[in-house]
Amino acid sequence: MKIVCIGGGPAGLYFALLMKKQDPAHDITVVERNRPYDTFGWGVVFSDQTLGNLQAADPQTAAEILGAFNHWDDIEVNIRGHKVRSGGHGFCGIGRKRLLNILQRRCEELGVKLVFETDVQGDEQYSDADLIIASDGLNSRIRNKYAATYQPDVDLRKCRFVWLGTHKKFEAFTFAFEETGHGWFQAHAYQFDGDTSTFIVEAPEDVWLKAGIDKMEKEEGIAFCEKLFARYLDGNPLMSNASHLRGSAQWIRFPRVVCKTWVHHNGRAPVVLMGDAAHTAHFSVGSGTKLALEDSIELARCIGRSPGDLPQALADYEAVRSIEVLKIQNAARNSTEWFENVSRYVNLPPEQFAYSLLTRSQRISHENLRLRDKGYVEQYEDWIALRSGVNRAPVRQPIPPMFTPYTVRSVTLKNRVVVSPMAQYSCVDGLPGDYHLVHLGSRAMGGAGLVFVEMTCPTPDARITPGCPGLWNEQQRDGFKRIVDYVHQWSDAMIGMQLGHAGPKGSTRVPWEGEDQPLESGNWPLISASPEQYIDGVSDWSKPMTRADMDRVRDDFVRSTRYAAEAGFDWLELHCAHGYLLSSFISPLTNQRTDEYGGSLANRLRYPLEVFKAMRAAWPKDLPMSVRISAHDWVEGGITPDDAVEIGRMFKAAGADMIDCSSGQVSKAQKPVYGRMYQTPFADRIRNEAGIATIAVGAISEADHVNSIIAAGRADLCAIARPHLANPQWTLLEAAKIGYHDLGWPVQYLSGKNQLERNIEREKQMAAQAAEAANERFN
Repeated sequence: MKIVCIGGGPAGLYFALLMKKQDPAHDITVVERNRPYDTFGWGVVFSDQTLGNLQAADPQTAAEILGAFNHWDDIEVNIRGHKVRSGGHGFCGIGRKRLLNILQRRCEELGVKLVFETDVQGDEQYSDADLIIASDGLNSRIRNKYAATYQPDVDLRKCRFVWLGTHKKFEAFTFAFEETGHGWFQAHAYQFDGDTSTFIVEAPEDVWLKAGIDKMEKEEGIAFCEKLFARYLDGNPLMSNASHLRGSAQWIRFPRVVCKTWVHHNGRAPVVLMGDAAHTAHFSVGSGTKLALEDSIELARCIGRSPGDLPQALADYEAVRSIEVLKIQNAARNSTEWFENVSRYVNLPPEQFAYSLLTRSQRISHENLRLRDKGYVEQYEDWIALRSGVNRAPVRQPIPPMFTPYTVRSVTLKNRVVVSPMAQYSCVDGLPGDYHLVHLGSRAMGGAGLVFVEMTCPTPDARITPGCPGLWNEQQRDGFKRIVDYVHQWSDAMIGMQLGHAGPKGSTRVPWEGEDQPLESGNWPLISASPEQYIDGVSDWSKPMTRADMDRVRDDFVRSTRYAAEAGFDWLELHCAHGYLLSSFISPLTNQRTDEYGGSLANRLRYPLEVFKAMRAAWPKDLPMSVRISAHDWVEGGITPDDAVEIGRMFKAAGADMIDCSSGQVSKAQKPVYGRMYQTPFADRIRNEAGIATIAVGAISEADHVNSIIAAGRADLCAIARPHLANPQWTLLEAAKIGYHDLGWPVQYLSGKNQLERNIEREKQMAAQAAEAANERFN
């Protein structure tokens, strides 16, 4: 097979040598525009896992690369004069020039033709090739030529950065953050050979512009960085090797590249994207070169697995790599956004700031950090516990963050786990009965710190369905008091009431009889901010609220608030999310009013804030109140996370103690981006920008998720829904899974505690033995 690789970077070179090694009869040429052994850039980073992939693909090349690596385990974070270090991260640095030299020599040894100083404009000059690899980098001409096929999406990110070097040798991968009068700058530094380190300086573009770097000559910009980061350089200068660039041109914005497809047939041969031509991953996760090399490995593997069937091999390559790359790019996006918004986190305590940085991509979790550096994690857990008011002396083992107490006003929750308000649709005339006593009581005994009742309605016409609970009369109050008393007598959990009005989403059937479908009979009139039909052509139309309607509904909420206090609830939440009545005022998708309750966000919040303030005045001052909001409508023109921060600020000013951060369900046109902990970023932003405590919700299903969120300061509590439906004792089980034995169990269940812990330990030992046996067989 005749193969041409356009671009002599890591992807093209490594693929060429792997294919030549696979079959020496292949005629392979790599065409590179630069001179032999010439390159730009400083060092690149690999993880230990990437090295393992290289060793499996070609041990000889891997040995040469490994011999040239500078290896380190520690990451060091510096901010405000504080230094935090953790170990076990397992990274290697190598000069980009050294890496390419090794690959070039290896290609020459195997008989690959290397053609330098040839600037390829397109693929048409290789009409006799059987396979063309477009490994021509970030600004790929081939990708641009066939953009209609590849469908590239190039997103220029918000920070400016410059790639520099220094002879200061950093012992650890070092992050340094320095504040200027214009904002924060950050440096990423790591040693990659015996006397040189990469030193990347980065800042949000607005900060970079305010500092005037766009108007500086190259030398001035470097001098600015030397002065700013002098404490880390020990007198060593910073160096640029971008002699071809003038002025501030070496400061660039990172382009995130995503291609829908990676293979184009030009009528003669397939043209396949590889490396940066196909995708990019931000340098803060150090995966760009890793992805390029692993692209090469996978394509060579697919061709070897399907000899004589190149179309199948290419289809397999794209299917496998597109998924793997997406995983890395998702992590890289999280990491990129963390650094773009570092001002959000700089006021965290240095200890928590460093933890937040380490877990920024969500690929590294609390337990993953523990595997890397148990001492660091346990020390950090002690720090969190002390800040939570735990007396360290009698504690037998470090307390995971999810099991630290949390105090707001006069209420102290024993831990950070919340049983979400989950609609059960099992009331008659709004009255909670035995079902709710069992449902809520069992979950209160399951280890969570706070248990919420499902959304409860202040009037019959405020219900979603006829099965929804209500709190508009004394009989309902007493029914809830029976449940509250049970929770307080038989558990150490707190119990919260969530009040809400269905608005335009009311008068529907219970979900198992037709979710969101109008009742067949007995419907009640619907109200909302503006006329609305939740499901076009299906739902009943709501009418816009008059001022008299507003007064009535506000007073209904106040009456229910007083009943909730009389029933003995510890916590009260107002539901302003998911397209229900108060949400219909907040979202511009549903609020089309032209009076003082429509238009700007402040106007749209006017009535929800009025209701909240009236409830706050009626609710005991020593008890907390939270507000559930939809922090993102997931529809163009709807509420955005930026809006959510402002919503959080305004409810905080009105007296809210916490924001419960959900999203969506305002419009059927929504297009959410799902994934584990997918709504946590909203809680993170509101907490750290609006300065109000938050509850994270959505696809949080493991103790590791909760520990990571709480430890990083992304939220103060975590609400768990579906896992609690499957297992009322979810919290007790998760504690046992992570080996935390100091969580109190109901005394009636203690005999089961010991058995559960022994069984889990036995399962871990068996899994470890099986893994060890498999490893021995493999080796």
